[in-house]
Amino acid sequence: MIIAVDGPVAAGKGTLARRLAEHFGFAYLDTGSLYRAVALRVLRAGQSPEDGAAAAAQAAAIEPADLADPRLRDEATGGVSSLVSSHPEVRARLLAYQREFAARPPSGAAGAVLDGRDIGAVVCPDADVKLFVTASAEQRARRRHAELLERGEAVAFDTVLADLRDRDERDRSRAASPLKPAADAHLLDTTNLDIEAAFQAALTIVAGGKAP
Repeated sequence: MIIAVDGPVAAGKGTLARRLAEHFGFAYLDTGSLYRAVALRVLRAGQSPEDGAAAAAQAAAIEPADLADPRLRDEATGGVSSLVSSHPEVRARLLAYQREFAARPPSGAAGAVLDGRDIGAVVCPDADVKLFVTASAEQRARRRHAELLERGEAVAFDTVLADLRDRDERDRSRAASPLKPAADAHLLDTTNLDIEAAFQAALTIVAGGKAP
């Protein structure tokens, strides 16, 4: 079974996807970590995130250790990941990895949960259940701001909100796999939901699909 969880940054899709994977005993892949890993490699190589060929070469060189790097969650890494993910050649390099994970989940798991921006529409168009998790820009910025402060990163809320809106615009307007719900995705607005309420709502949606 494959569950696709898509949505913009800080909508809560990652936490929700992990909870679903734990609940059903499925393998979990945060596809955003792949693009963050490419971004981090680009930054460390001193390359421009606007250089699609260079970014694609870094995507081809990703190793498992890259996905565990603590700097993946840095704000700078996130900003660059939005840029490198706009390159069709980067997306093509990472598409096979994601599809292989979904088709053959590691450790013999009975299913997989993948979260990202284009899972339901592009990576796994035949997923059993598709969720598109969203929330207002202001609420998402509040969540992201709180997360950064908790990690000791001093940043103004207005800066976080402006960066989030910029990233939303890039993700929605890019030519390669723009951020948008799959035609058959279930919309889950978490603006006024805490994680437990969002999780219960997601379980209800999955139960209406092909839950094990």
